[in-house]
Amino acid sequence: MSQVQNRQIVLNARPVGAPKPEDFRIEKHEVPELPAGHVLLRTIYLSLDPYMRGRMSDAPSYAPPLGLGEVMMGGTVSRVEASRHPSFNAGDLVSGFTGWQAYALSDGSDLSLLDSRINQPSLALSVLGMPGFTAYHGLLNIGQPKAGETVVVASASGAVGSVVGQIAKLKGARAMGIAGGADKCRYVVETLGFDACIDHRAPDFAQQLAAACPNGIDVYFENVGGAVFETVLPLLNIGARVPVCGLIAYYNDTQLPQGPNLVPHLLTQILIRRIRVEGFIILDHFATGFESFLRDMSGWVAQGKVTLREEFVDGLEQAPQALIGLLAGKNFGKVVVRVSEP
Repeated sequence: MSQVQNRQIVLNARPVGAPKPEDFRIEKHEVPELPAGHVLLRTIYLSLDPYMRGRMSDAPSYAPPLGLGEVMMGGTVSRVEASRHPSFNAGDLVSGFTGWQAYALSDGSDLSLLDSRINQPSLALSVLGMPGFTAYHGLLNIGQPKAGETVVVASASGAVGSVVGQIAKLKGARAMGIAGGADKCRYVVETLGFDACIDHRAPDFAQQLAAACPNGIDVYFENVGGAVFETVLPLLNIGARVPVCGLIAYYNDTQLPQGPNLVPHLLTQILIRRIRVEGFIILDHFATGFESFLRDMSGWVAQGKVTLREEFVDGLEQAPQALIGLLAGKNFGKVVVRVSEP
């Protein structure tokens, strides 16, 4: 097989605060000959997600940190270019976790043939993939919204938050979004169908959120943290549920903030209001819950009941700047890098 030139983006330096372009490095290598039992993949779509910032640090976390000089991690949709594996044929579309590179070799253990219910391949990285599954599992299995209850989600125009609110509406709950800027808030209400969306940048954000939730908050889907959570906390009802899938407000922090210790106040509120706060890592639940999710979500998408805006970035070389923008809240919907043409 002729040698293929591969482009890879690797971790060049551990970020201090927000990532910078210099923290990434592009490399070019020849793809090795295809061993028996392996496939050669050409990356078509690469998912960009907030968790990537945590993997760039060497602080202890739920997964080992990325090593300096290693290819940046990430979910992908790829086409099988050549196969010496019995389960895959040239031309197959597969989802995997092959990272920020144009080509990859795989032994097949980390690959799945793209499900026939996914007729738009990029959706396997968004509403029919990890972000959609995160919203589905966290809201339905931890949040457990009931008809008439109030569900609040921050980053409501993002890949996870936008799906949370739409599922809440399908279950008969009131969906209240929080987003940054008038354009995002308008999109969340007019396109996604939320009951309301509050701009967290507004000087009277706390007053607006309280007015929008006159009966308090029964479910707060946490993916931001920071000042947004501090504003939500006083509005949580007795028996409220708080699924926690991310804390993007803290991802660039390098040390604990100065100031009073708020842990006693937080724990006191959790106790006296009987609030259920549960963190989850969605990778823990794929084996047991993904099929049910895909069955339900693919049906909702096909029926037009759930939608998700995709923001495409063209070219692998644009991935670092796109991730930097995502972490700064500049994205609108799900950010996907189009590495090559389908």
